[in-house]
Amino acid sequence: MATIFAWDSNGSPLTHLLAAQQQRRLAHWNRERLAPQLPSDDWQRDLDLEYEMRRLEIAFLEQLRADVVAEAARVPTDADGFIAWFEGLQEKGPGQGDPLFPWIATEATMEEMRWFLEQEAAGEAGFDDLVAYTQVKMPVRAKLEFARNYWDEMGRGNPKGMHGPMLDGLVEALRLRPTIEHTVPESLALANAMTAMATNRRYAWHSVGALGVIELTAPGRSAATAAALKRLGCSPAERRYFDIHSTLDVRHSEEWNKEALRPLVSENPERAHAIAEGALIRLKCGERCFRRYRLELWREKIALAR
Repeated sequence: MATIFAWDSNGSPLTHLLAAQQQRRLAHWNRERLAPQLPSDDWQRDLDLEYEMRRLEIAFLEQLRADVVAEAARVPTDADGFIAWFEGLQEKGPGQGDPLFPWIATEATMEEMRWFLEQEAAGEAGFDDLVAYTQVKMPVRAKLEFARNYWDEMGRGNPKGMHGPMLDGLVEALRLRPTIEHTVPESLALANAMTAMATNRRYAWHSVGALGVIELTAPGRSAATAAALKRLGCSPAERRYFDIHSTLDVRHSEEWNKEALRPLVSENPERAHAIAEGALIRLKCGERCFRRYRLELWREKIALAR
């Protein structure tokens, strides 16, 4: 069974990570279990499967934690120190400044963009739903911030402003066919990790950190993707999803840090390390994704360089 391409902080292969087949199995399970369903007579079989898959999911998440726990343990636990560290991830965090995105903005062909966007769409975990899961039983001030963020993701009640359907519209316009089977395991692993943190309450603080660091770091990547789509002739409506995230997430990040992270850490400094672990897990999963994307998209360039 082939293992997924992944690296630790020193660039060494992490051959212990779950195999690609297991990432696809987790992805299919997440898609099925989160979909609204009607009761069935096979509830015992469903419970047996859920037990098996939750063991697989948590084992995967604990492997990811093991790669970041030492770094997270050094993070300041006072609110000012923690926020300074967290905001510093925008420049110094894993995967930041990856050469993939300047290349996407200025050089990627439409065929290459289609492949990239199919990977991103198939691995999309749904930020709005992840926030909805994460906010359950959270302290009031943070919960209100999550609600405001969710409401923006939902277009403030206007279906045309909902972020998820905007991405779906781009997928349809470019005639993309995102499937789990044709998605690189690193992209699936990122979505599986985000879903695992949001849906397991033992990792709720991790999910807060992971979602917050998306808001912090996504604008630059979204701007590069929007620039590529504009360069390749896509209409403003088609690239709207990435245009919005290149600007709106800046404000979202500022408010998330002020109204969620700061009060949560101030109230209980022990949360700082869990929030930091979640942020680092998300960034390291992203870093592995970008590296694999470059491996696939620059295969010919890499071969010529050798």
